[in-house]
Amino acid sequence: MSAFYDALETRSADERAADQLAALNAQLAKHGLAPLKDMSELAGLPVLRKSELSSRQKAAAPFGGLPVSNVAHYFQSPGPIYEPGGISHDWWRSGRAMYAAGIRADDIVQNCFSYHLTPAGMMFESGARAIGCAVVPAGTGQTELQAQAAHDIGVTAYTGTPDYLKIILDKADEMGLKLAISKAAVGGGALFPSLRQEYADRGIHCLQGYGTADLGSVAYESEAMEGMIVDEGVIVEIVTPGTGDPVAPGDVGEVVVTTLNPDYPLIRFATGDLSAVMQGQSPCGRTNMRIKGWMGRADQTTKIKGMFVRPEQVAALVARHDEIVKARVIAAREGEMDTMTVQIEARGGNEADFAKSAGELLKLKGRVEMMAPGTLPNDGKVIEDTRSYD
Repeated sequence: MSAFYDALETRSADERAADQLAALNAQLAKHGLAPLKDMSELAGLPVLRKSELSSRQKAAAPFGGLPVSNVAHYFQSPGPIYEPGGISHDWWRSGRAMYAAGIRADDIVQNCFSYHLTPAGMMFESGARAIGCAVVPAGTGQTELQAQAAHDIGVTAYTGTPDYLKIILDKADEMGLKLAISKAAVGGGALFPSLRQEYADRGIHCLQGYGTADLGSVAYESEAMEGMIVDEGVIVEIVTPGTGDPVAPGDVGEVVVTTLNPDYPLIRFATGDLSAVMQGQSPCGRTNMRIKGWMGRADQTTKIKGMFVRPEQVAALVARHDEIVKARVIAAREGEMDTMTVQIEARGGNEADFAKSAGELLKLKGRVEMMAPGTLPNDGKVIEDTRSYD
């Protein structure tokens, strides 16, 4: 059984660059842009930011006038941002990351990414099907039923957010059920070292991938667990945030991605995520560029419990109540779970009303802490991430 998903993973640098340039020029033609002579010219093209994509979609619904084709599904992510989905072979390229995590055709995959409006569930469903796995389309929630299904069906692999697997395992322990899960491909949030070790202690090999609803899979871990290997279907640049100019090799910058998906060609799409290029080749034998994985946000947007919380959502909370002077969201960890605390400076008002609004506007449950006016730091931050990623 091959250690590699396909021959693309072991191409020479010259072969990969030539193949990618040809595919990129085909994408540029769809946008009515002139072809490039070499890959270095890509940095001269404008960056497309999520905020600009949102504005374009409002002006020309649903996909902002981009050259989209072969649409089988329409998805909506917070914003709202609309993404197309296709049903051709592994449209989001998730199979490569899942294969690198050890998932094979004889596995039964419990897919705990949401199938509701957002594309994550379908992204991993298509990856599992590309490998040849049977899938339990579990989605999120109903943990007791999830544990029972995993036991009864004999599930051997998990896909979903890093935290939720622990919830299922703990529920199974509580119910006296022995599960057969030994592999996990996770995303949608950080896989903290302590949680990975807890899974390893349970006999579960857990690797993480990095992707977005717009782009699909961008990079993934292999068994070497030394950084993340860039997916063969994208071109990744690390740029100075806000400029689009490539940083020096090894420097931290914003991840900008060009997809080579002919159905949805995104050129220099700015993710808002920070990372850095790792020098050298992965010990696993895959030859593509590696990045250090997710290293924070170029802006203050922060992922908590698998969901992005954005500064404009915090601003909407302040604007909803005349009594609120300032608000600040704190992302933290308790045990192996993300937590969210909303600190609110207010002149009067009702804490229960503020909590209700916070849940509605931030789309997450969290604690509300009332603060006296002038208490919060005057540092411009409305979202603070106190979690350690070491």
